[in-house]
Amino acid sequence: MFGSNRNEKGGLKQCAAMESRLVEYLDGRALPADRRAVEAHLSACAACSTRAEEFRAVWNALDDLPEIFPSPAFDASLRARISAEPARRGFWEWVPTPRLAFAITSLVILSAWISSAPRVIKSPTVISRAIQESKVSAEKDFGMIRDLPELENFDVISKFDALTELPVPPTASTQESQKEIR
Repeated sequence: MFGSNRNEKGGLKQCAAMESRLVEYLDGRALPADRRAVEAHLSACAACSTRAEEFRAVWNALDDLPEIFPSPAFDASLRARISAEPARRGFWEWVPTPRLAFAITSLVILSAWISSAPRVIKSPTVISRAIQESKVSAEKDFGMIRDLPELENFDVISKFDALTELPVPPTASTQESQKEIR
């Protein structure tokens, strides 16, 4: 961020907007309207005026450095170094053999063909058969659940020990056998 003037209306936004205009202002390339806006902002914002002074100090230090010119043989030596470097390989030179190039090309074509093929959609008869089979399976399972009370009653009655202790109703043959015992 350029500065942090929070007292002004829209302080941070205004400082950020001045940041792009400040370099043109310091170079003397700013339009008169922009120059007045930057000067007004710098007089009101201490952080931005400090930043402008820092830019001026850096530019003054750079202006004090001596100019460096390349040697007269610079162009010739640069061209010699460039020509001494090995030539760059072309696009097809990275492929080790023509067989590999053919295999890669075939793979790309096959992939494109498979991806553009229409999707197989199951016919409604196959789907309806699958639904019917699942319904039949569900009906079998539900049939067992539906018969569960009878099955439970059968289990209770067949394992009920109290029934074995009930007296047997007298019949004619049992009455005769009881008379004989007495």
